[in-house]
Amino acid sequence: MRIFLTFMMLCLTVLSSCAELNLRNYDEFDIPEGTHVPVISLQEFSTAYCEEGDEVAFATTSDIFMYNKNVIPEGTKITGYIDKKNEPIIGTHGAMRVFVNKMNLSDGSVVPIRGYVYTSNNNIIGGGLTAPEKYINMPQYARWYMFRAFAVTRCVPGATRKMGEHVTISSGANLIIVLTEPIHMTHTVIN
Repeated sequence: MRIFLTFMMLCLTVLSSCAELNLRNYDEFDIPEGTHVPVISLQEFSTAYCEEGDEVAFATTSDIFMYNKNVIPEGTKITGYIDKKNEPIIGTHGAMRVFVNKMNLSDGSVVPIRGYVYTSNNNIIGGGLTAPEKYINMPQYARWYMFRAFAVTRCVPGATRKMGEHVTISSGANLIIVLTEPIHMTHTVIN
């Protein structure tokens, strides 16, 4: 009997502490896939010293409103990981792809999400071509004057390219996260 009373007191304590949270009172909803979430990077990460699977953290930079409510408050922490990393090689800069998988609300609850850091390069950060190692002067016979061709030289890229460089995302960099699946929200927090 004493154990039962102790258990009931513990349950009441937990329930009263839950009642102190300032939660919004409405039905569950989904944040649709394709939603763009503006974030800043909370740490620096690079192909020079990070490996695949390393965790990265972001924070939202503005409130996300949906259904006339603030569904993702500013400052919400979002974490993810480096999914793929390519070292720089001759002709190509280093590259990485970052997926996000958790959203930490300010009340301590963790919401699973699926998304990636958006870039115009098929969501790959970096990976561009390097500059040519040298340029070659090629003659071009484009000018005719009095029935004679005058040679003009034009610089064209050579066949070889320079060694690539590592790509680094600095702390505080503005990025966009795009959701690949809907987020099922059971509650939001009033800040």
